[in-house]
Parts: sequence; structure tokens; C-alpha cells
Amino acid sequence: MTATSFRQRSRLPWLLLVSLAVLFMDRTSKEWVRVHIAVGHAITIIPRVFRITHVFNEGAAFSLFADTATPQRVRWTLVAFSLVASVALFAALVRFSHRFTLTTLALAMILGGAVGNAYDRIRYASVIDFIEIHIFRYHWPDFNLADSAIVLGACLLFLDTLLPDSSHSESPAADATDPI
Repeated sequence: MTATSFRQRSRLPWLLLVSLAVLFMDRTSKEWVRVHIAVGHAITIIPRVFRITHVFNEGAAFSLFADTATPQRVRWTLVAFSLVASVALFAALVRFSHRFTLTTLALAMILGGAVGNAYDRIRYASVIDFIEIHIFRYHWPDFNLADSAIVLGACLLFLDTLLPDSSHSESPAADATDPI
């Protein structure tokens, strides 16, 4: 395969655009919350269902490890994990970028979310969470758009494992004419 053929077939720029869109939306929303809502306060959107809050999560998902005796160790371990995961996700995108699939879309979303939360941990020592959901009497732990992209990406990966594999039924000629 020549370099020109790779450029024509690679969907990597589109996939990285998805990652950048997730990162942009995450950073923009967190910055809006940081500027407009005092820490610990909230704006009610739908009473008893949905509020925009301003809280810091010093731990991992669902505030795991937030109350540890060594918060700096947890912070830098989570930063290192996020950065290693980001490199692995980018490598996977490069490897599978010849097609735009649920898997590559999911990996791009997860990459954008991982970088967004890593940025917060490096800059603020914690992640800014602002989406608060109540479903009946259940209170979901606050989260952000990066978390949403990571979870949605994981769901797409799971969904893709349930779908029949169509890669064997397509001819290489059909793949070459695919517009995206």
C-alpha cells in the first residue's frame, strides 16, 4: 500500500476529529461551570431530576479512592493510567483507521474523554463534575461529558461485540469506494 493509498483510505483524521470534539465539549462545559457556578452550588434544570452542579472528584469513577490517605499518589496514578490508556487508544485508532466502525467511533470517544479528565487531574488535581441526576429516590454520582463519552464508547464497544461480523461479507472493492 502506498502512502497516497493510505491517506485516501485512512479514517484517522475523522476519528481524531471525534476525539477533539469530545475534548472540546468537555473542556467548554467544565470551563462554563467553573466560571458560572460556585463550588458546591447548583442550578436546577428539572426539579428533583436534573441539576448542573460544581463539584470536584479527586478519585476515580464514582469517587473511588477519593478519601485515601495518599491523594497525590492516587492523582498521579490516575493521570498515568489515563495517559497510558490514551496512547493505547491512539495506537488502536491508527491500526484500525482504515474503516469507520462502531469500534473505531467508540475508541475515538473514549480517547477524547480520557484526555479531558487527565487534563483536569493535571491542571486542577481533581476532575470537575457537574451533571447531577436523580431517578426516583436514587441519586447518580455527579459526572461530566468526558465520563459520558467514555461510558457511551464502552457501550458502543459492547454493542459491536453483539452485532454480526460483516467484514467477511464485504469485498475489498466495496471498501475502497466507501465515502467515509
